[in-house]
Amino acid sequence: MRLPTEIERLYLDFDGFFASVEQQVHPRLRGKPVGVVPFDGTDRTCVIACSREAKARGVKNIMRVADARDICPEIILVPQSPDLYRRAHNTLLAEIESVVPIDTVKSIDELTCRLDEGQRHDPHGLALDLKRTIAANVGTFITCSIGFAANRQLAKMACKAGKPDGVMVWQPHDMPAPLFRLPLTDIPGVGSRMQARLCRADIQSVADLYRTAPKQMRKLWNNVTGERLWYALHGFDIQAPQSERGMFGHGRVLPPESRTLPAAREIARLLLIKAARRLRRDRFYCSGLWLWLAVRDATWSAKLSLPIVNDDQAVLSGLDTLWQRARLAYPRGTTVFRVGVTLYGLSRGDQRQLDFLLNDDASRQRWERINGAIDGLNSRYGKTVASLGLWNPPKGGHVGGKISYTRIPSAEDFW
Repeated sequence: MRLPTEIERLYLDFDGFFASVEQQVHPRLRGKPVGVVPFDGTDRTCVIACSREAKARGVKNIMRVADARDICPEIILVPQSPDLYRRAHNTLLAEIESVVPIDTVKSIDELTCRLDEGQRHDPHGLALDLKRTIAANVGTFITCSIGFAANRQLAKMACKAGKPDGVMVWQPHDMPAPLFRLPLTDIPGVGSRMQARLCRADIQSVADLYRTAPKQMRKLWNNVTGERLWYALHGFDIQAPQSERGMFGHGRVLPPESRTLPAAREIARLLLIKAARRLRRDRFYCSGLWLWLAVRDATWSAKLSLPIVNDDQAVLSGLDTLWQRARLAYPRGTTVFRVGVTLYGLSRGDQRQLDFLLNDDASRQRWERINGAIDGLNSRYGKTVASLGLWNPPKGGHVGGKISYTRIPSAEDFW
């Protein structure tokens, strides 16, 4: 494990990405407080992203629309445009790549780069080149904050410390003083619960955390993540392990007119077909289905084991079974606010193991051929022209291609 003596990492985070993309595309929104919402025509939802101007007035992401209007009566609400954000993301990556190679895309609005020896000596010049390139070739209303440090974790914290539209350079020889100026909750992985746990261990500040021992950090986090964080905070070039995909899923806040059990079931069916399409595109099979509902003041969920499958007929049959359980748990008049489906228990297509006690391989292969034909038609025309059952997306559309910070949608998600 190395201890770098100079900056080696750049972390870039776009400022209010979804709202700033809207402002870049729509001049009427520029310089005004903007809130991005799941769908228009109702106040019974939340602001899922907001512009710099809205944040300055106290509006926050994931705030109820009614509360946002109370704080900022002049806020302009715009329905989400996930495909626009996907295209903006891809365009911005191309422009950044023209200046510095991208090492890892962390989310739709964050990325990290490794710096070569020439780039390490003038981080401010490199940041200026990036900002000028984005402004000239994409637009001046999409801004970014950039952090430089010895490793990715420190660069991410430096980036946040420089927001908005700033540049922050943490040279190894200046550390750890810049860290000690941060609140504990600015450390990645320290939320309110972890902060309470740290306080019980008499760790009240970043300086206190910095002075703990690696094994103590492991004990506090109950896993090796805490120990890795200790080394990252101390400037070591610590690499996170490669993560394996564990599931494919989609969730959706329901429009007011779709908050009945029958309407929620139809949206769950569409979400599940989208998840199964992604499963097949990435050449996976699944062995389990999880359904969850958010109702007033409660949540409900249930899981079902499946054969090793990836076709729509198999997973939709599983949904029918789980939905029967949901109907037994809740009366027909129940209001459903959110629905989600997840396919789990993954295995790769070249590692599929059939259940010798379940003699349905011929049937499964027939359904897989049908799905292959359906997927081929949709791919040819770039939209859903064929599906099992009706294809009738709800108000606001974006079934399976909704706004997301953690997953970058593909073009197929919007078919």
